[in-house]
Amino acid sequence: MKYANKVTAIQHSPIREMMVRAARIDDVISFAVGEPDFFSAPNIIEAAKRSLDAGETKYAPGAGLTKLREVYINYLEKTIGISYDIENCLVTTGGMGALFLGLTTLLNPGDEVILSSPYWTNYGQQVVLCGGTPVCVDVAEENEFVISPDDVRKAITPKTKVILLNSPSNPTGSVIDKESLREIAEIAKENDLFVVSDEVYRHILFDAQEYTSIASLPGMKERTLIVDSCSKTHAMTGFRVGFATGPVSLINEMAKITEEVWSCVNSSAQYAAIEAFSNGTEYREMMVKEYEKRRNYIYERINSINSISCIKPMGAFYIFANIKNTGLSAKKFCDRLLDERHVAVVPGDNFGTNASGYVRISYATSMEKIKEGMDRIEKFIMSLT
Repeated sequence: MKYANKVTAIQHSPIREMMVRAARIDDVISFAVGEPDFFSAPNIIEAAKRSLDAGETKYAPGAGLTKLREVYINYLEKTIGISYDIENCLVTTGGMGALFLGLTTLLNPGDEVILSSPYWTNYGQQVVLCGGTPVCVDVAEENEFVISPDDVRKAITPKTKVILLNSPSNPTGSVIDKESLREIAEIAKENDLFVVSDEVYRHILFDAQEYTSIASLPGMKERTLIVDSCSKTHAMTGFRVGFATGPVSLINEMAKITEEVWSCVNSSAQYAAIEAFSNGTEYREMMVKEYEKRRNYIYERINSINSISCIKPMGAFYIFANIKNTGLSAKKFCDRLLDERHVAVVPGDNFGTNASGYVRISYATSMEKIKEGMDRIEKFIMSLT
């Protein structure tokens, strides 16, 4: 049996593969998965329970509950300063659902998507699955892994259709500064390009960083799709509620696809999301403060160990650590670390180009586990000398 080329061209998630390997080890400490270790807030869980007790177990509208869309666009206006109508907003199955629908709607076979690289593994896979061609723009550690507008301009060809941005970034934790966003916005307008802006980590910022959405810049609201989710900032990964917000014409086309794919997002999960955006600020801020403490600790520990180093990430909950001086490839480093010290991290090679010699370490886990995990990493590296 021959399967579709676009499907056979993509690979299983290397992050998930590391999860599976780590799960077979009893005393493993996993820094592999970007999932908050916090439970969803009690009021969010109670909202889901109330909806079930009230009989909200039927189909929801394909575009999402009207109340949720209203609450979400009000939240966006307060957070990033852009006014939308509910027709601009589509509720999706997580941020990945929003990204997939957006790319499916925007791309024709052969259309090129510019990606900042290293990038989250799913970006390249989704571009290929949706018929497009990923075009990597390398970002460097010495520039804090922030994409250069000049490099974006150089990457544009007659086939370029979309610029995909992720800030704060998975896997590097970088945050694109406002001036760079202004320049990228001008490039998009000059070349009639669309921007997909993945903003799922927008609230996980450190050192008093302020967030800017490229959609808020002049002339960009009508050519930007904002991808968002409850997963990271509200610790609701299992609820699978995401959002796509953009021009009405694009959202209408994307909404047609939902009928052919998932019909609608789980009803009780949408009621939980209403509660998250209505009364979730305090719990979210508590989590971000804890992430910042963890970031500070793990940053200091890594840079105190010979042969490994990292820059201080500005957001998200990842360290992209440089392990080149260990003499091991990233994959060999990760395999041996897991086998010998029972610590799981992810090889940088899995995150696109310009990522060899790095490993991604997620600190979305408890401080207790981070301390023990760093002790094991230090012992592992000392054993190499």
